[in-house]
Amino acid sequence: MSASNLTTFPSLTFLLMGFPGLEAAPSWLALPICILFLLSAVGNSTVVFIVLTEPSLHAPMYLFLLMLAVSDLGLSTALLPTMLSLFLFGHQEVSAGACFSQLFFIHTFSIMESSVLLAMAFDRFVANCKPLRYPSILTRTRVVQIGFAIAVRSIVLHLPLPFLLQGQRYCQPNVLSHSYCLHPDVMKLACTNGRYSSYGLFVVFSTMGMDPVFIVFSYAWILKSVLSIVSVEGRIKALNTCASHISVVVIFYTPMLVLSLINRLGLHVTPFIHILLSFLHFLVPPVLNPLLYCVKMKEVRGRITGRLLRSQRVCSMH
Repeated sequence: MSASNLTTFPSLTFLLMGFPGLEAAPSWLALPICILFLLSAVGNSTVVFIVLTEPSLHAPMYLFLLMLAVSDLGLSTALLPTMLSLFLFGHQEVSAGACFSQLFFIHTFSIMESSVLLAMAFDRFVANCKPLRYPSILTRTRVVQIGFAIAVRSIVLHLPLPFLLQGQRYCQPNVLSHSYCLHPDVMKLACTNGRYSSYGLFVVFSTMGMDPVFIVFSYAWILKSVLSIVSVEGRIKALNTCASHISVVVIFYTPMLVLSLINRLGLHVTPFIHILLSFLHFLVPPVLNPLLYCVKMKEVRGRITGRLLRSQRVCSMH
């Protein structure tokens, strides 16, 4: 390949892609994206505010819920700039610096969410399998340490990615597959990507590959413990405490698992399916997670309802 067909950082730019077949109406797609982001922002900000301001909710389960809400806020915020730029204004071009920064934050918050889901599975494991030792195992200090470890793990693993991508040469045309920047999508455009691609695979395997495995093992032990409960009512009550978390895990990992199976089995599907599954993986969990937890956790739901009622009383007095 001639040198004229190669581009390097910082003069490098990428072209974003929307939904195949809907290029003629990009501004129409901005409305549902804005609605999803607003729902995510309102829902997760409410969870963060309620958990932080209510001392009675400073228990491990709710502190992990706080971490999940922060991860969702970060993920949806990282996705928003290029998506709005493309669908609202029709701007396909994004600079390499902006692209590398976006993919760092997208992957960091995505892995952070996966790590929090693993921590929440551990919380449910201890609560169901070792209930008497729960207060001594998951102290508030230990929960803070777990949160710090999650943040360090997510940031440190992805910090090298933008710098590795900057050192690459890219073959024209630099057309991405999505409306946002992802490391595998950018990496496949590099002319020589062997060892750098291997680091990306290591990051994916050690996080998104291992976390679901440990979550499944945790719930296998939980199920074994629940089945040992004599009364049916006791079993249902124990499983009900895990229902929200199981729903969130299924919503977060299923699109990624389906996409991995499609690629692994070499199934021929349209690009629209790939893009749709990616959207479901990144956009849907931040919207649904607050709803699922607020519906299932009466303590959080009660605090939100109480705050709304107090606000209405104040407004009526004025």
